[in-house]
Amino acid sequence: MKTSRRQWLQLACAAAGTAALSAASKAQAGYPSRAVRLIVPFTAGSTTDVIGRGVAERLEKGLGQPVVVENRPGAGGVLGASQVASAAPDGYTALVHSAGHLANASLYPNLKYDTLLDFVPVTMLATMPNVVVAANSSQFTSLQNLVDRVKAEPGKYTFGSSGNGSVAHISGEKFRIATGMNAVHVPYRGTPEAINDVIAGRVDWFFLPLALALPMVRSGKLTALAISADQRSALLPEVPTTAEAGFVGVDHKFWVGLFLPAGTPDVAVRRLHADTVTALRSDILKSRFESLGAQTAPMEQAQFAALANDEFARVTALIRDAGIRAGG
Repeated sequence: MKTSRRQWLQLACAAAGTAALSAASKAQAGYPSRAVRLIVPFTAGSTTDVIGRGVAERLEKGLGQPVVVENRPGAGGVLGASQVASAAPDGYTALVHSAGHLANASLYPNLKYDTLLDFVPVTMLATMPNVVVAANSSQFTSLQNLVDRVKAEPGKYTFGSSGNGSVAHISGEKFRIATGMNAVHVPYRGTPEAINDVIAGRVDWFFLPLALALPMVRSGKLTALAISADQRSALLPEVPTTAEAGFVGVDHKFWVGLFLPAGTPDVAVRRLHADTVTALRSDILKSRFESLGAQTAPMEQAQFAALANDEFARVTALIRDAGIRAGG
């Protein structure tokens, strides 16, 4: 029986499709076959960048391919996240982002991506506690003393941040709401500017990442009132946790995580997850991060995805209740 032209075309298309699927399967099975890019949506030298570069260095050994960190700062991490969301979902472009990734949906209503649907959470990379630091001139003697004095004079005291909607801002607002304080938020263009004004006494307190707080506290430029961690830090052993200071559940955790574009093949997700977790469990990386005040935090994918969903809901409600806007 002769084959019609239409039948021939159908057979040819089917064969081509099968060949394409076979090629794709082989490519996935050989993942990775080239360099992997880690997009960090903040400037070089930022806490997220330092953690991302530390992971990349160890990850190369597991993947057997170069892992290149690219900084794409802007709009609180939105620009870099947008680039990853629109990248080919082939496992060769990943996002290293902070906890701020989950807040941006509420801060920027016109995002071109869906925070939960357009990314695959791979694993948390590290956590770093914040330290509640105050100007020496403020003469706060403890976290309880700060709260008592602020409540006694509503609207008089101020807390700074590295910008509206930043982790420092959200941390400050969560603490303010939880304690019932009436304090004024003062946003800055970045952390260095805010720290300078805290030291000068123009701003009363600030939630500062431990790595940045260490030199300021040790040199006596700032007073550390509490640390937002489950236990005291060996780097600042004399500083109590917020819970020890009498305040439970007032912390907004700072963490850094790894994400891939939605639709990335499972084989690539699993491989990147496995090798990243191996890197995070290495003594070299754990020691390096601990020297910065951070802790590696490897997680199973399902655990990290659940955490991201839960925290997304919590931070969305907090931003709504505090009336936080990215622009002011």
